[in-house]
Amino acid sequence: MKKKIILFLILLVSIAASFSFREEAGQAPYTDLYAQRLAALSSGTRGILELVRRSDLALPAERERILTAIAGQRLLMKGMDIWLRYLEPVAYKKINGPLPVEWETEAFEKFEKPYKREGAGFTLAALYLEQENPSRDSLLSLTAQALTALDVYDDDSITASLRDYHHFFLCNRLYLLNLAAIYTTGFECPDPDRIVPELRYMMRSVKEVYAAYDKGFPATPLSSEYHELYNRALQFAEAQPADFTQFDHFSFLRDYVNQLYLLNQQLISRYKVRSRSMIDFSLNKKEITIFNKALYASQNVKGIFHRVTDSAALAEIDRLGKLLFYDPVLSGNNQRSCASCHKPDQYFADTLAARPVEFNHNGLLPRNTPSLINASFNHLVMQDGRHTDLQRQTRAVITNPAEMGASEADVLKKVLSCDEYREGFTRLLAYTPTEKEISFEHIASALTMYYSRFSNYYAPFDEAMNRKSAVAASVREGFNLFMSKAQCATCHFVPQFNGVKPPYAGSEFEVLGVPSDKQYSALSPDKGRYEVNPATETLNAFRTGTLRNSRYTAPYMHNGVFATLEEVIDFYDTGGGAGHGLNVVNQTLSSDSLKLTAREKRQLISFINALNENIRFEAAPEKLPFSAFRELNSRKVGGEY
Repeated sequence: MKKKIILFLILLVSIAASFSFREEAGQAPYTDLYAQRLAALSSGTRGILELVRRSDLALPAERERILTAIAGQRLLMKGMDIWLRYLEPVAYKKINGPLPVEWETEAFEKFEKPYKREGAGFTLAALYLEQENPSRDSLLSLTAQALTALDVYDDDSITASLRDYHHFFLCNRLYLLNLAAIYTTGFECPDPDRIVPELRYMMRSVKEVYAAYDKGFPATPLSSEYHELYNRALQFAEAQPADFTQFDHFSFLRDYVNQLYLLNQQLISRYKVRSRSMIDFSLNKKEITIFNKALYASQNVKGIFHRVTDSAALAEIDRLGKLLFYDPVLSGNNQRSCASCHKPDQYFADTLAARPVEFNHNGLLPRNTPSLINASFNHLVMQDGRHTDLQRQTRAVITNPAEMGASEADVLKKVLSCDEYREGFTRLLAYTPTEKEISFEHIASALTMYYSRFSNYYAPFDEAMNRKSAVAASVREGFNLFMSKAQCATCHFVPQFNGVKPPYAGSEFEVLGVPSDKQYSALSPDKGRYEVNPATETLNAFRTGTLRNSRYTAPYMHNGVFATLEEVIDFYDTGGGAGHGLNVVNQTLSSDSLKLTAREKRQLISFINALNENIRFEAAPEKLPFSAFRELNSRKVGGEY
């Protein structure tokens, strides 16, 4: 009996193996290509290790040989980039990390503390070789870490995902987003002369991936329309100048990348593609254009009202939120409202002062008032990223002794003393079943929902990218400069032009060397991100804000030191604080001059102005809700200061 059972089990295993073999054999053109390229990349990396061991790094010619080998290896890496970035983004930082050290500030910081992540690989190795007296051991370490990271991509946990079609369209989605935001900008390529050649090689390599995928997964292929458009995109890239400053980024993004994204998203929907990766945490599966505000979600602007879909209830929340925004009842002295600093007619910023006054006029606050418009497109809020959501930020500002000087209990008591507020929130309790009574969270959520509504507008540049209208030649030229020579796009990423880059799950923080005054007499004493997460790399670092509506949100920088866009561009053009002679040892901005001409600076401003959104602002409330506390009924709409 036991013998029969054993034979039966062997037969089952054989049948299962045969099915598995047939499945893998069908996928072979695709999985074989992956395996071949991974083997070549690993072999080439071992070759570089051996070359470094045999070379005399004191000799320029020897270092040049290694740089040439790394350049070739980067091409092999680009042939796999569509897989590498998506399938294991942590390991990728060891293969082609852009910075020696990064402190993770991703969406996941909402669930865990930021942690140090050391980079390695080809970009850092090439940059290191350019330094004086490079160490063999350090160079070997940067390369060896890349080789170890490549081993990860041969693990079953990774290769198993290649056996179904779902991963492919998600890999491709990230690839297209990177085509739009980083591959043509120099964000990850230390040699500007190699940016376009690497782009061409990568696009040709991906074309081969597409062909292999269609053979391996004939039931869920790419459409003929997609292939045709991709071929035209490749032809476009091949015909462009090799100089990335002459590359037509505008046409490439508008006519090809954005349209390819639409087609890929349609296929994701048609084939019911499922994601098993946290890398897709923020991206909207249904959005079909890169230039739509729904491309990714970074904040729950509704807060406690996140379940509410009823239009009448949403309108009531918005109405209460607007009243509260203008109501100084939220402050400790009943003289200051949200609108005191975030003035709705000034794009929810304060364009009249570099820094606002403290509560009760006790001096000036250390930072400029940033616009609340598009704040919801950051995973971390405040300029130092200290809050993970808008509701926490609202609570912190209201209870900060230097800002609004109130307490949650007093604010709730005063708000509920107004029948209009109490009755309105009471009606809304039915939509917040976890809260049986009106709480401070209801107040904070109504506020964030109200002002976030003004982030749903679009700019002329968005309309141009979505082929709904045209923009002036100066805008196109300015965008091309932005993406290349001016190096703006290495920090301000498409489409929000803030520090959130594909896959839109993290916020970039940069050290620019912002001065305390226009004479550059000293570095701004504000430690920025360091106050939240103390580390060498975070000292004087600030979250990269959006460039949208910049024309209307002066003054600029965290301390409002610059009054015009021209001054800001001059600051970047001359290498930030370090370029002006300040001692900023950890500056992430290059201290070299960009050598922008006066005409190029005007073109940049023309583009930045095309990011000004067509927002329809509203008049302030005519009056505020009546309170049972007589002393509150003299309060003014918008506050007194």
